[in-house]
Amino acid sequence: MSGVAAIDCGTNSVRLLIADVVHVGDDEVQVVDVDRRMEIVRLGEGVDETGAFAPQALERTFEALRGYAEAIEAHGIALGPDAVRMVATSATRDASNRQVFVDGVRDILGVEPEVVTGLDEAELSFVGATAELEAEGPGGDLAPPFLVVDIGGGSTEFVLGGVPSGDEDGELVRASLSVNIGCVRMTERHLRSDPPTEEEVAAATADIEAALDEVERVVPLREAASVVCVAGTATTVAGIALDLPEYDSERIHHTRVGVADLDRITGELLKATSRERSLIGVMHPGRVDVIGAGALVLSRVLARTGADSFTASEHDILDGVAWSLVV
Repeated sequence: MSGVAAIDCGTNSVRLLIADVVHVGDDEVQVVDVDRRMEIVRLGEGVDETGAFAPQALERTFEALRGYAEAIEAHGIALGPDAVRMVATSATRDASNRQVFVDGVRDILGVEPEVVTGLDEAELSFVGATAELEAEGPGGDLAPPFLVVDIGGGSTEFVLGGVPSGDEDGELVRASLSVNIGCVRMTERHLRSDPPTEEEVAAATADIEAALDEVERVVPLREAASVVCVAGTATTVAGIALDLPEYDSERIHHTRVGVADLDRITGELLKATSRERSLIGVMHPGRVDVIGAGALVLSRVLARTGADSFTASEHDILDGVAWSLVV
């Protein structure tokens, strides 16, 4: 196998990773990035309210996947299950007409999307976010156990794990849970004004806190030595904290954001109008209307952990899916 392709289809975006598989010695392989792409398709538009995919959302997603299929084949990777894996997450789990989506994906990519459970999604994100940390040792002062937080459009995944040094009998993943507090879902459910009212923010906060109560019954959030946050909310907030003029994934990767900066940025995003948010240099147009809700989720999560900062990672579920095709 010379290359693999991983696709992650969430509530808000669909993303592609094309990677080369490089053999190092007899037993070791490395997965080396060739191409990463992301398009905001808002597949989960209205799913929280209607329980079904909207026709226009399906077509936006299929159009993005047609472009991805062309890119995969251009890299010499044959479409099909040997080297291509696609996972679909929160919105697809919820949609009553998901078979329409499954059939469309199969026609385009030659594989069916795997509608992964929240647990599977969390574990794939954990592997993607921590593989380099586990392999190379703590990055800076990052150390296990790691809490990986993946804030998506429809849901947020929490997974605590990482074997402490010398503990060969420990399990990689200790606890995980997925709860329905994604940035699109919270925006559609609560933050409907521009900018949101204090009452809307309070309602969203109460919803998030109730979900975090559920999380803490399963995942001991305060036992994490390092909090690693993946996906667009965390990386966008990190880019804002760095005051970048435009999105720069290399500078954002493994940036530490302190709780004071996170709370300040969250407050500013929730008070800003849609137009004001659109003028932020690192802001993707497809995140303008949902970034306030995402930052609110992130700030409440960090408060629950008791940590003084989080580390943003550009490596996430896509990398976990790519590794799953190799190992």
